[in-house]
Amino acid sequence: MKMRRLGSSDLHVSEVSLGSWLTFGAAVPRAQAEACVTRAFDVGINFIDTANIYGRGAAETFLGEVLQKVPRRSYVLATKLYFPMTPTDFGLSAAQIKKQLEASLKRLKTDYVDLYQCHRYDAAAPLDETMRALTDVVKDGKARFVGMSEWSAEQIEASAKIPDAVRFVSSQPQYSMLWRTPEKRVIPTCEARGISQIVWSPLAQGILTGKYLPGAAVPKGSRAASETMGSFLGEEWLNDRVLTAVQQLKPVADRHGLTLAQLAIAWVLRLPNVASAIIGATRPDQVTDNAKASGVALTEEDLRDIDAAIGSHAQR
Repeated sequence: MKMRRLGSSDLHVSEVSLGSWLTFGAAVPRAQAEACVTRAFDVGINFIDTANIYGRGAAETFLGEVLQKVPRRSYVLATKLYFPMTPTDFGLSAAQIKKQLEASLKRLKTDYVDLYQCHRYDAAAPLDETMRALTDVVKDGKARFVGMSEWSAEQIEASAKIPDAVRFVSSQPQYSMLWRTPEKRVIPTCEARGISQIVWSPLAQGILTGKYLPGAAVPKGSRAASETMGSFLGEEWLNDRVLTAVQQLKPVADRHGLTLAQLAIAWVLRLPNVASAIIGATRPDQVTDNAKASGVALTEEDLRDIDAAIGSHAQR
């Protein structure tokens, strides 16, 4: 497993990281989830990403229990806030940042997180207030660094102009062969500001694994077949046109002895600004398989062939 520096921080994170959205503390049985975390460390993953909203605290609680078995300084732990935990507890006000971080630390059974992220932009909270509250949690030692998720280029620029405030070291956008919108503004803005990408859904909710075949029913036990995990899969990807295009990626994967999942992860990691690709595994073998994408170097020919097969179906 190769490591990359996270933005301007002194954190070095594994190119493949383990996420917990829709999985841990929710749809994945406890023993299976524990096995995924154990396997992640076994294959060299050192970066664990979660959020307070995942399972309304259940994912953090699960990780807090499981990670007690692992030396705290041996891994990088990230969580987030923004979405409603109760009808009145949401957003990025100073009060919420303080309250939600304390609750997250309690669930995670730790004194600090390495990375605290704003899960979305809060138009209702003054940006100056948000950034100064984040500055305070870093000064207090409860978060080593801060990041954000799905902020626009303009919002990122505005945050960097607040005097004497902490600076973001990471951005967490959706990014994959099928979702390329960050390439236009967000990634160039972050590159200029020393901010790395931690990308989520590099497999486009499993579409890029090739397990969904055109004209066939979704596989039993897959994300698309799950009532809880499949609700985010829309018809814009789960259709014969896109699924046929995904199958056309196989010759590129075969060139390198890769699975389609490994190819998709290697594709997002082709950019130096991408520090890590978050995987949402439900089984340990998926962790092992996805981790093998680390260190894969795609050629210009590979990239041209990928675009020829799937580029016209991508959201840009």
